[in-house]
Amino acid sequence: MSITTPLTQLLGIKHPILLAGMGSTSGAPLAAAVTNAGGLGVIGGVGYTPKMLKEMIEELKAALKDPSAPFGVDLLLPQVGGNARKTNSDYTKGALDELIDIIIAGGAKLFVSAVGVAPKHVVDKLHKHGVLYMNMVGHPKHVHKACQAGADIICAQGGEAGGHTGETATTILIPACADIVKNYTSPLTGKPVELVAAGGIFDGRGIAAALSLGASAVWVGTRFVTAKESGAAEAAKRAILAAGFDDTIKSTIWTGRPLRAIASPYVRNWETKRRDEIEELQSKGILVLNHELEKLEKTGGLTEEIEDQSVCMYVYSYSSYHGIAPQEVFANM
Repeated sequence: MSITTPLTQLLGIKHPILLAGMGSTSGAPLAAAVTNAGGLGVIGGVGYTPKMLKEMIEELKAALKDPSAPFGVDLLLPQVGGNARKTNSDYTKGALDELIDIIIAGGAKLFVSAVGVAPKHVVDKLHKHGVLYMNMVGHPKHVHKACQAGADIICAQGGEAGGHTGETATTILIPACADIVKNYTSPLTGKPVELVAAGGIFDGRGIAAALSLGASAVWVGTRFVTAKESGAAEAAKRAILAAGFDDTIKSTIWTGRPLRAIASPYVRNWETKRRDEIEELQSKGILVLNHELEKLEKTGGLTEEIEDQSVCMYVYSYSSYHGIAPQEVFANM
């Protein structure tokens, strides 16, 4: 059974479910599978060169049952310099304009800025070519900036989410953002800006709650990580399947921004016994985990366990869904 909302109509999808752009986890196979299942597959493009992104889009399109079916691409665009976090960096390596050209030429329906707001010239170019622009936020105050920059869709992600996330609970954040987007109009559609909910949503109850709180669709990540099409490492899948409600932690050691991941003993040790080191390194613009791994590699102390620490998920475990296809995930939702 399909659910019709303003966003399903706008995106041309059967179900109000968007795949979160989880880096290499959300590669072409998983994004294509989600689109084929009636949702919107989104490629997690962070760290990709233009050539890599072009090839990923081509691979996705080759796997689509309907060549004209919609998909999206997600990038991270944090502010760099000025009063921004010292650990922020340009994940596009100066290639944003070229990446945007590839996204447009590849026929993407949606572009997502998961961190930061896209520059005006990028938003204008996307709109000129009919590409919708979605901006992720973790606080109601950020909705205004994103909408004023030309966002057509806001994705409000609550603190229950895996990966980069804020402090505000999903059930508080969504209605607050829903009230704000009513005051803005999409430059592309001429209609009210739409809202997507994210953070701890994993089944039909979560979708129903999100829609009742004012969202038109949901952004789902962890639920798809263990799918057979997922690009996540098997160690990451096993860690998620073994995790319970108390087994995640929020830390800045990965990217300098708060990020929820599996709370291994190694990560807990950083947060409980090495906070001073974290603050000292980040004050110098140094990414803690990268710095530590490089140091351990040089000294021969890098173990497989330590390498497997960056597993991102929220506080729900669903081991009964290991290895199933997105089509089956949708059926269970």
